[in-house]
Amino acid sequence: MKAARVIREYQQRDCDKLADLFYSTVHTVNAKDYTKEQLSAWATGSIDLQKWNRSLLEHYSLVAIEDDVIVGFGDIDKTGYLDRLYVHKDYQRKGIATAICNELEQTIQGKITTHASITAKPFFEKRGYKALKEQSVERQGIVLINYVMEKYK
Repeated sequence: MKAARVIREYQQRDCDKLADLFYSTVHTVNAKDYTKEQLSAWATGSIDLQKWNRSLLEHYSLVAIEDDVIVGFGDIDKTGYLDRLYVHKDYQRKGIATAICNELEQTIQGKITTHASITAKPFFEKRGYKALKEQSVERQGIVLINYVMEKYK
């Protein structure tokens, strides 16, 4: 039997679970494209939960749930900046990111921008996003590559 998937708005009680999902996803899914040093700088394991919660509450933030487990989340702000989009390592390639993105993108008219990781770039390209530039982002003295991408609706 197929698991029932629910996509709902973020709630404050989700924050610590999203922080854990973010950390484990970065350190597993993104490991094929980034070094251990880069992964540790990107996802340190010590997130300021109050800051994250405030950001997620200010943005339009969605959480995907299957069988009472949070399997993904994403958020977009009022300017059309798609900030976070992460899917649990055990739930990759099941349409979860697509379902979250579909709902996030519906809230914006005009330009949507994201800073996509090397890993996420092909996903966004399939959705019609164009890479404007590759950029180097420094985290704790470590340089990470990502792509400024945008799409017009």
